[in-house]
Amino acid sequence: MTGPIKIGNNSEFTSASSPRKSLSSRTRSKLVFKPLPQDDPRRRQPDLAKTNAVLEWQPKVALENDLKETIAYFKHSLEVA
Repeated sequence: MTGPIKIGNNSEFTSASSPRKSLSSRTRSKLVFKPLPQDDPRRRQPDLAKTNAVLEWQPKVALENDLKETIAYFKHSLEVA
């Protein structure tokens, strides 16, 4: 096997919708929008077929749940530290 393998979620979402989902989990963060680079892709929907075939792996956690778990983990880690 050669070349990169994408690991992520094959559901399409906008770059702005991901932080909005994080904000809906009751953080105090605010979004700041800046101009995108000229070469920034307009659509992001990775093809995980190679990942599934080579690693026999596919995502098990929905993005919304993953963000909530990640935020809770870091919040707890920062409180303990």
